[in-house]
Amino acid sequence: MVIQKRVNQIRKFMDANEVKLSIVWEPDNQFYLTGFRAISYSRPIVTLLEENVVQLIIPGLEEAHADEKANVDRIHVYYEQYGLREQVLTYIEHLTNILQQYPRNTKIGVEVGVLPASVYLFVQNMGFLLVDIGAKITEMRSIKDAHEIELLKVAGHLSDLAIGESLRNVRIGMSELEFDSYGDRLLLEKASQDYPDELIGYADWTCSGLPRSEMPHLYSSTRKFKDGDVVVHSRQVWFNNYRAENERTFLIGNVTERQKDLLKLAIEAQQVGMELIRPGITAGEVDSACFNVFKKAGLADYVQHRVGHGLGLSEHEEPYLRFDNDLILQEGMVYTIEPGIYVPGVGGFRHSDTVILTNNGSFSVTKHARDFEGMRF
Repeated sequence: MVIQKRVNQIRKFMDANEVKLSIVWEPDNQFYLTGFRAISYSRPIVTLLEENVVQLIIPGLEEAHADEKANVDRIHVYYEQYGLREQVLTYIEHLTNILQQYPRNTKIGVEVGVLPASVYLFVQNMGFLLVDIGAKITEMRSIKDAHEIELLKVAGHLSDLAIGESLRNVRIGMSELEFDSYGDRLLLEKASQDYPDELIGYADWTCSGLPRSEMPHLYSSTRKFKDGDVVVHSRQVWFNNYRAENERTFLIGNVTERQKDLLKLAIEAQQVGMELIRPGITAGEVDSACFNVFKKAGLADYVQHRVGHGLGLSEHEEPYLRFDNDLILQEGMVYTIEPGIYVPGVGGFRHSDTVILTNNGSFSVTKHARDFEGMRF
């Protein structure tokens, strides 16, 4: 079983670092190691890994869900109902009881980058020595196996269907939200028809005109498309929790020559990154190569972000394609390639595709047309 292999890898790391118990807090990490993910974590959920036991601390309203989905050995439930006020009422009581089975100065594994400071200090103040396991989980998650890649392919396919449908219905006078809705409807219909009894979700954002397209991250609004608009549309689709990202910038009506040139330049920069990325080069090399396209055009000052991020269970995942990251890329890594340029008074321009690294290069799971002519409406 895949999940058991992952747990065994963590246990091997724990053994090498003399860690007796690990506390996993981050929801996607918990799913990666147990197969369980809730909708909301306003009530804390905690996964604990020991030498021979995986335990889960769960609020009462998630008990049935955890019983069905969680690949764990033991579930501890805390309650908040008035009628169960004599039961354990907080996750911290269960956590304390488990930790108290270990002597002071025992090494406890935690995700240093995401564990709340209050929980970190609580465990530390009990006399334990804390060791980071977060970097190890990140390393494991960054390499996708064959099953994960198949899920990403489906997510990419569904995102292509949705983007294509929205673009087929572009017209002046429609709102950003209305534009999104065409792709949303087809996505939900096709997913229900072609993939019964599967977990599918999506998120999309459309930023049109000035200055909205110049800001890389904005939610869709009721603003209506106008003649001469630059529009950046971003969509993520997840299939059984694995995400593909698909973004396209398009032009409506009578745009300027400057806007046309900048879209062509953004497409060129993305193509450079997609042709370059492969196992054996560094993450920084990909970012630098795309940046240099803009630099040679005298537009370096208008680049606002790295060229890409990891993708899988989370919306953004480490490690990132940044100029200062000397990580050597490996087969099975998954990245977005999305160089962007944002020029005040002109617009923002960015395509994004999801690529998977293979032993002889890479391939994209998002395949909707990227060419300039296909982005004119």
